[in-house]
Amino acid sequence: MKPAVLITGATKRIGRTMAETFGAANWHVVIHHRDSAEDAQALADSLPSAEIIACELGDVNACTAMISHLSARLTDWRALINCAAMFDSDTAEALDPAVFAETMVVNAEAPAMLAQSFIANACSNSGRRVINVLDQKLRNPNPDFFSYTMAKHALSAATRMLAMALAKAHHEDRVYGLAPGAMLPSFDQRREEHEVSGRMNLLHRLTDPQELADAALFLCNGWLASGETLFVDSGQHLLAQPRDVLYLARGLT
Repeated sequence: MKPAVLITGATKRIGRTMAETFGAANWHVVIHHRDSAEDAQALADSLPSAEIIACELGDVNACTAMISHLSARLTDWRALINCAAMFDSDTAEALDPAVFAETMVVNAEAPAMLAQSFIANACSNSGRRVINVLDQKLRNPNPDFFSYTMAKHALSAATRMLAMALAKAHHEDRVYGLAPGAMLPSFDQRREEHEVSGRMNLLHRLTDPQELADAALFLCNGWLASGETLFVDSGQHLLAQPRDVLYLARGLT
């Protein structure tokens, strides 16, 4: 039996690249989607070993039910990658209560609940891995996408706390953070704007989503200390940017 990985939000963007990378590395990939079954099945059909599963991450009871369902039949479930996220706009001057409520559930509560349920139920022939996809905004915050950034900070704290809780009873398991920078056009950004914003980092280069997928595969196969976060952003987190690069680039193209 191939080692299995569940990747949330795996039909699009970075999640899709991760699914393809793990599939090519001889993993069985469980492709999570919310309401894009056709795209999810097409992706699964393109991989050597894959299946799809639907779940509304805004419903934490559905999240735990999904883990229980998979745990009952995956004999070597080695990794959970919490990649799905909401990226809706509000600001430090005007928090949107509806955006805040949904974003905190999807971007922080759901990944934490999935991780807890995975550790409690999944069986594996090796050490299990939880990877929470975070954001370089942890080190380089700005007031834009206020609720999103707060939720990612909450998930970062949860990553460290989960690692501490596992240290004694589950010493072979690991919980990691993986923090990308501006890799793909986001929100309402045009591709030509991303060509500018994606280079607003120390190396002045576009960071390929494949680099993040390769980092996830490295973490799932290795033994880096639990609780660590890898930044894959060409040094963007080492800068001080007063606004999201989406807006810094707007008007420069």
